[in-house]
Amino acid sequence: MKLDILAFGAHPDDVELGCGGTIAKEIALGKKVGIIDLTRGELGTRGSVEIRNQEATNAAKILGVSARENLDMRDGFFVNDESHQMGIIKMLRKYKPEIVLCNAIDDRHIDHGKGSQLVSDACFLSGLIKIESEINGEKQEVWRPKLVYHYIQWKHITPDFVVDITGYNDKKVEAILAYSSQFYNPNSDEPETLIASKNFLESLNYRAQDLGRLIGTDYAEGFTVERYLAVNSLGDLM
Repeated sequence: MKLDILAFGAHPDDVELGCGGTIAKEIALGKKVGIIDLTRGELGTRGSVEIRNQEATNAAKILGVSARENLDMRDGFFVNDESHQMGIIKMLRKYKPEIVLCNAIDDRHIDHGKGSQLVSDACFLSGLIKIESEINGEKQEVWRPKLVYHYIQWKHITPDFVVDITGYNDKKVEAILAYSSQFYNPNSDEPETLIASKNFLESLNYRAQDLGRLIGTDYAEGFTVERYLAVNSLGDLM
């Protein structure tokens, strides 16, 4: 299956939190989008692997993505080496995305920065003809995405560009709240965590509103780039 956009997250819910509005908008515009989770978030304080698997499935349905897979890397302990890079390369060559979205370049959770660099490195390596890979016994063709963008997570990182998600922020929040084990619920008996606080939930809207304010819209999401952005003319800018 050929996808336009493939979004990677170190944990189930990373993609929804970082770029759920952008994904919802791109799908509404007719793009085919997929999500690849690196781990199952098994070290998370709240919930369980089984619960988070179902939550990820529910969130994917809400967003309307065409595919979602999990690479079963070890939460907290995966590294940027050949074995893990090959897992990413196989997904890139399977889905052939033009654009890849991945974790923040630096963040509070160590897996986010690691996942960011791992996916970025694999995007380059996936285009090398002498690196061979196969799925189900079939040799894959090389593929390198045209663009790699990094969404923003816990830390405040100044974006290189922002996407207007006005009209899609509610869909983003709905997908996030599909992870009911992870986020604010005043009736939950689960242990308190930073992301399960009411403040964190409210901060998601605040950040989107603040980025929207800066570009004259209601809501926006920010991204950082690996190379200069290019436009055909000044009129391409909002």
